[in-house]
Amino acid sequence: MRAQQPRPAVPGPYGVMLNRRLFLGAGVAALGAAGLAACGGSSSSTSNGGGSATGEVTFGSNASDDVPKKALADTFAAYTAGGGGTVKVNTVDHNTFQEQINNYLQGRPDDVFTWFAGYRMRFFAKKGLVGDVSEVWEKIGAGFTDAIKQASTGEDGKQYFVPLYNYPWAVHYRKSVFAANGYQIPKTLDEMVALGARMKKDGLAPLAFADKDGWPAMGTFDYLNMRINGYDFHINLMAGKEAWDGPKISPVFDAWRRLLEISQPNALGRTWQEAAQSLLQKKSGMYLLGTFVGQQFPAGPNREDLDFFPFPEVDSTVGVDAVEAPIDGFMMARRPRNADGAKKLLEYLGSAKAEETYLATDPNDVAVHKDADTAKYNALQKKASELIAGAKSISQFLDRDADPTFASTAVIPALQKFIQSPGDVSAVLKSLEQQKKSIYGS
Repeated sequence: MRAQQPRPAVPGPYGVMLNRRLFLGAGVAALGAAGLAACGGSSSSTSNGGGSATGEVTFGSNASDDVPKKALADTFAAYTAGGGGTVKVNTVDHNTFQEQINNYLQGRPDDVFTWFAGYRMRFFAKKGLVGDVSEVWEKIGAGFTDAIKQASTGEDGKQYFVPLYNYPWAVHYRKSVFAANGYQIPKTLDEMVALGARMKKDGLAPLAFADKDGWPAMGTFDYLNMRINGYDFHINLMAGKEAWDGPKISPVFDAWRRLLEISQPNALGRTWQEAAQSLLQKKSGMYLLGTFVGQQFPAGPNREDLDFFPFPEVDSTVGVDAVEAPIDGFMMARRPRNADGAKKLLEYLGSAKAEETYLATDPNDVAVHKDADTAKYNALQKKASELIAGAKSISQFLDRDADPTFASTAVIPALQKFIQSPGDVSAVLKSLEQQKKSIYGS
């Protein structure tokens, strides 16, 4: 999840002011995809192949923040300069893109568009709403690990996704703040809570926290669940194979209450960018988010002062070898107007050169191509790469590992309810289990 923008809130099912996204989640959107219709062009076209490999390709983008938007523009400029065709980019606000993706795909989407690996990719592939890019993988496959290929593969064994980069979620901090106050990197949740109490006495908001857009809190849940119940349980829970109202979930929220004691208050009224600014301004001591938080830090001393540490241990028998590291990339329309051009563009986007070009402008992520040059990585990129490489298990993100309808219409309001009133969660968990059975059919 990247570069979300503030959205107007509406009353949610629990009485919490929730993001519009809850009621427009992928797969259940009742709203016409007016915002994305312009991306797909005329709905009268029924072309199902052909086109010119050097002709124009339309590209639907959710990269609405300045840094990733420019990085994509630079990548496409290099593609065109190298003999590729022209790319017409249609950028839509990140949240809007995701809210209306189901309608978008059922209409006339762009030839190629931004999306995510994991369940979110397989969900639309299974429904036949996206194009098979196995032909592209025959040309680019040698550049990726089996794990990356698997994350790009649908349930039918075909590939539907071309990766560009990934990035870990971790706890970010300012090195100068830790040095000036003598803070030590916490290795356990107990140490993190104790550090937070000390930061509070020092006048800092210990843990920056924002959930106005609904998705950031998912990262906290994911890490706590993986640290307490393990990676396998977490993935099975996301797949609808475990009970939300069973005995293993309540301890996750018990641990979360401890973090809320050191977290910035009023999180539901704050965007991730605003929380990042509090870390930049040295008003907060720590911030759990993806390494894209660096987009809010200007190049130079402030960026160089940014660092992170892995989410700490909660249970020593479980450890910290699971890392949240979502993979972002591209998919193709099921009936692209310019199929040849779309496949040629995807072949380029699946190259080491494309990743290098993108990361030169957005150096907050890490390449997934085996041959990508990492010599110019900054300190954070090197550290992020090492964190991912050293992980035994890698999760994508809650709303990518789970059914998108369940994530949007059930999990987000439940987590926001808890954040606003972190008391007994038994009723919330019972509701989640009922909705899971209804949506997953089990």
